[in-house]
Amino acid sequence: MEFIKETNRIYATNEEGMVVAEITYSETGEGVCTIQHVEVDEALRGQEIAGKLVEAAVAEIKVQNKKSCNYLSLCTEIDRYLCRN
Repeated sequence: MEFIKETNRIYATNEEGMVVAEITYSETGEGVCTIQHVEVDEALRGQEIAGKLVEAAVAEIKVQNKKSCNYLSLCTEIDRYLCRN
């Protein structure tokens, strides 16, 4: 699956051009970005796409010489979601 990068957003589309996977993040402090939203279409769940989106977002945040907020790693509910998806 190929990801499309925009400012504070990484996503993938299907053949019809509909968004099927998406992550959004924003700068929430000086040089710190927080991941706000991760969503994967039900049909694609279980393929680790959410985790790949997080990896892509963290890499993009690092390219911008910013840090990602570690709130994501502390939130067990999100961690469980990412492990399933």
